Amino acid sequence: MNLRELKAMTPAALLAFAEEHEIENAAAMRKQEMMFAILKAQAEKGNAIYGEGVLEVLPDGFGFLRSPESNYLAGPDDIYVSPSQVRKFSLRTGDTVEGEIRAPKEGERYFALLKVGSINFEDVEKTRHRIGFDNLTPLYPDRRLLLDMQDPTKKEYTTRVIDLIAPLGMGQRALIVAPPRTGKTVMLQNIAHAITKNNPDVYLIVLLIDERPEEVTDMARSVKGEVISSTFDEPASRHVQVAEMVIEKAKRLVEHKRDVVILLDSITRLARA
Repeated sequence: MNLRELKAMTPAALLAFAEEHEIENAAAMRKQEMMFAILKAQAEKGNAIYGEGVLEVLPDGFGFLRSPESNYLAGPDDIYVSPSQVRKFSLRTGDTVEGEIRAPKEGERYFALLKVGSINFEDVEKTRHRIGFDNLTPLYPDRRLLLDMQDPTKKEYTTRVIDLIAPLGMGQRALIVAPPRTGKTVMLQNIAHAITKNNPDVYLIVLLIDERPEEVTDMARSVKGEVISSTFDEPASRHVQVAEMVIEKAKRLVEHKRDVVILLDSITRLARA
């Protein structure tokens, strides 16, 4: 069983799955607690369990695989990574790790990583020869990030106008400056659609800071990339933590020669945090 499959389920489907596997009091549990109970029941039956997440290494040397679905918040479905594994595979904060996990033993609270299967969507051996992000050489952009979707059925010219007036390149930073309520978020959505259609090899991350929860839902449903958020009801320290996790993940992917685009809404609120 894979933890990813459980996270993809709707709350209603997950509850039905839990009741099917005879999980006690499943209706009173939160989604993360329900997944924890299902995985524990599967482990007790001797079934192999696989999980993945983005690593956050703590000052004590060990780490946890946080879930993008819960916006890297600590939760009961986090996976413990021992200091020996962190050292053996040269793991750092932001690495996306996938592998076999085991159920918590007596006195333990979390599932633990048993065997590393892949790091940043690649074979483990490739990680040993990666060059650190800080040692890479920054260069001027030499490749275009085309945004024009060339779809005659869509009467949306925002991305075409950007291509003509302010073309974007790989490795470039761009800032949208406009008064409130002028459609900045809609423009970001159009850019996200164009990137996923014209540049399928690009790893897209949409980071929403201090936004309303309904805006987050709308973005997650309309964009194919990874949508990470910290809503307005969360403290400023949480905004900073989410932003740091996203930038660290992007750095690790770049070390594996992946192209990454981060769309941030909004940088003003992040600066306030």
